[in-house]
Amino acid sequence: MREPVLSTTEIMAFIDEVFPQQKGVFDLVEMTSMRALVRQTIHEAHLRPGGTVSGPTMFTIADCAFYMAVIGMIGREALTVTSNLNINFLRKPPVANLRAEARVLKLGRLLATGDVTVWSEGMDAPVAHATTTYAIPPK
Repeated sequence: MREPVLSTTEIMAFIDEVFPQQKGVFDLVEMTSMRALVRQTIHEAHLRPGGTVSGPTMFTIADCAFYMAVIGMIGREALTVTSNLNINFLRKPPVANLRAEARVLKLGRLLATGDVTVWSEGMDAPVAHATTTYAIPPK
């Protein structure tokens, strides 16, 4: 089993460096082999009418969680980019913090494929599920 090449601290420092506009938005809780667990504190700006977390907010945590999972496995490759992300919104999330578990299912030289499950804290059932592919820059 492949082990991460970056620690949670190293991944967060890298994210802060290459995405300074996102500093403090996401917290990488855990990075293990081919998995990342990410948390996001929800604020008023993340809400939509109807007392729920917005779809774009759930999409963003799914995208960022998978990015962190891939970077954790391949190292500091800032130009690793989303080439596809499909998300299904499963149920209305309450106004609560989000957590996302990203799983890298296949890690190749040029592509990483996997999925992300998003939960609203306090709920047992997921609120969203995404499948995603990332393009990795050639060496």
